[in-house]
Amino acid sequence: MSTLGAAIEMARRAGGWTQGEIAERAGVTQATLSRWEHDLRTPSDEDLRSIAAAVGVTPDILLRGRDIEGALGVDVHMRKSKTAPPTKWRMLEARLNLHRLRAGKLLEQVQMQARNTVPTFDPFETAPDDAARMVRMQWRMPAGPVRQLMGWMESAGCVVVEEDFGTRRVEGLSQWIAGHPVALINSTAPTDRKRLTLAHELGHLCLHRNEPTDDIERDAFAFAAEFLMPSQAIKSQLRNPELGRLLHLKREWGVSVQALIERAASLGTITGQRRSALYRQISALGWKTSEPGSEEVAVEHPTLAASIGDAMRASGLTTQDIAVMVGYATGDDLGPYTGTQHHGLRVIGGNTVR
Repeated sequence: MSTLGAAIEMARRAGGWTQGEIAERAGVTQATLSRWEHDLRTPSDEDLRSIAAAVGVTPDILLRGRDIEGALGVDVHMRKSKTAPPTKWRMLEARLNLHRLRAGKLLEQVQMQARNTVPTFDPFETAPDDAARMVRMQWRMPAGPVRQLMGWMESAGCVVVEEDFGTRRVEGLSQWIAGHPVALINSTAPTDRKRLTLAHELGHLCLHRNEPTDDIERDAFAFAAEFLMPSQAIKSQLRNPELGRLLHLKREWGVSVQALIERAASLGTITGQRRSALYRQISALGWKTSEPGSEEVAVEHPTLAASIGDAMRASGLTTQDIAVMVGYATGDDLGPYTGTQHHGLRVIGGNTVR
């Protein structure tokens, strides 16, 4: 069980603030704030309101964070580079957990009737590629390339939030909250990389909800590869391809050239020597940092969170009502729950989103 101090620290880190900055905003000393975060003292109701205002949330969301398991996200799944600065990924980890709290609060009020579900597997009994094939079968996905991956994940009740991470060294995070999967994705990534990140996080959600394995990143990448590039459908297309062919396949499959090279290597359609040669060509052309053709991959954006906001308004709640419910200090910006009224979802029988 988490603590109030952990919830305060989470909200502070989510905004990227230091203890000194928030202490000054709240009108307390840094030593006092430190004691609260470490649960050496408990803030009064008035102090809690001051701290909540300083970090831009409501006292209720902090109290909710106190009562939820893993508020600081020690088990958050994250796709990041080895050089990602700890201060940045810890901030993003905290931000995901704040989204988890908000989504959980809303989903207590709005009953979603999802067409699919995100299944979970025992990673010690089910191989990642088998799990990916079973998810595609359960969702009744057409063979071949995955169109609108974001839509497929949202159809299974996964709340996806896009934000500018301020760095390209972290691409995505995910975790479960009260039976609902939540994913936070870097909005600045090209669509082909974003799709791989989404499939990677889906792999974590399916395989690592309860039991981590020795190499969860390897598992997630293996899942993503089979999910986006099923071996039976793509293997024949990856027999010793040239870069021009890989660019064509990128447009067809919606994944990067580098992902296609890795898939060819894992399927044995190119040798290790050929893989290295392709990477040398990519480096010489400057493609390792900016691949061509990404703008030709169909752009995908999440809509479920905004649709939940629409459903809440349709039930008679005001923007300020929703802000209070999900822990925003004001109703000026509800983040992903702002709503757009253009998602094709509708309210059925009160607060039910279909």
